[in-house]
Amino acid sequence: MSLSRRGFVQLAGSSLLLQSQLLKAERSLRSGIPGVQVPAPGPMGTAKVALVHGEDRRKNVRVSLETIDAEIRAELRGRKSVLIKPNNVSTENQLAATHLDALEGILDYLEPRFHGPVVIAESSAGDTLEGFEHFGYNRLASERRAQKLSLVDLNREAKFGTVEVLDADLHITAVRLAARVLDPETFVISSAMLKTHNTVVATMTVKNMVLGSPLHSVPGELFWSDKRKYHVGIRQTHYNMLVTAQRLQPHWGVALIDGFDGMEGNGPGNGTPVESHVAIASTDFIAADRVGLEVMGIDPDWVGYLAYCGQAGLGQYDLTKIQVEGASIASVARKYQLHPQIQKELEWMGPLQKGSPTMGSLLLGDETYPG
Repeated sequence: MSLSRRGFVQLAGSSLLLQSQLLKAERSLRSGIPGVQVPAPGPMGTAKVALVHGEDRRKNVRVSLETIDAEIRAELRGRKSVLIKPNNVSTENQLAATHLDALEGILDYLEPRFHGPVVIAESSAGDTLEGFEHFGYNRLASERRAQKLSLVDLNREAKFGTVEVLDADLHITAVRLAARVLDPETFVISSAMLKTHNTVVATMTVKNMVLGSPLHSVPGELFWSDKRKYHVGIRQTHYNMLVTAQRLQPHWGVALIDGFDGMEGNGPGNGTPVESHVAIASTDFIAADRVGLEVMGIDPDWVGYLAYCGQAGLGQYDLTKIQVEGASIASVARKYQLHPQIQKELEWMGPLQKGSPTMGSLLLGDETYPG
């Protein structure tokens, strides 16, 4: 059997076509839920992003969501539950974790618009329940009974779907993703912060979902962590984050970035505070994070996983096609100090220095490929 060069390229693209068809089918399923309107993925249209600047964290968060109320209501209508996914990369350092006041601001927005149930769910890098206790989340359940609020450790719940990523040897390996973030009847809110990062330059709402959804063992179990499957090489990390974002994106509701106190330097867990006093919100996660990069003064070309998500049509990454409502970017932007290893982080952008040998007649210019 022989295959022409054109046929080989078509075959190579078949997996991408299949993935696209699966995503369309999944969106179609969601569209079948009464009242649920599912927009086509970007970047073909303009995205709206709210940018609020003020001296009250909780109010900033609420107002940012109110600014895009029409967009949120269109997505929220018909959903059976809301899941707020905080970012607790640390269970001890408040600067590295979603602040209680940010959650209060989200709940303030939801209170007159959604009558529950609402779940705060996390798969923290450490013991999720310790983080809930340390940051004061536990008291919300009693104070927000009317909203049917509960807290869930996704690791202890141990229900999952899967996504296939590449390991250090470029072989396929499966990652277990929390089932709740894959539920088409759940409205997912990613509650993240403005933070620099020690591997991928910056972390906001997309990374909160991508690395916060994989599960790991709980205390008392033999240790394992599917989060570690993303730390297998600077190039694979960005690609694996893209693949995971593709799996999660059909279920995303709204992106919320609390930038009241950002983190610069040794992020995402041990950096220093930056008083930015902003909140960013959008139903387009890619657009929200793109605006976040502008606020932090970070070159968008440096953040591979977000650039990939834009190129793959998961959202709008072109700033000229993002409509910013509220404060202007120029009025709040400042230059965040990046991680000390930033030059190492940027090596993903250059040519691959070492790889597999070049083999096969196709690569030598022949028109046929011996099958």
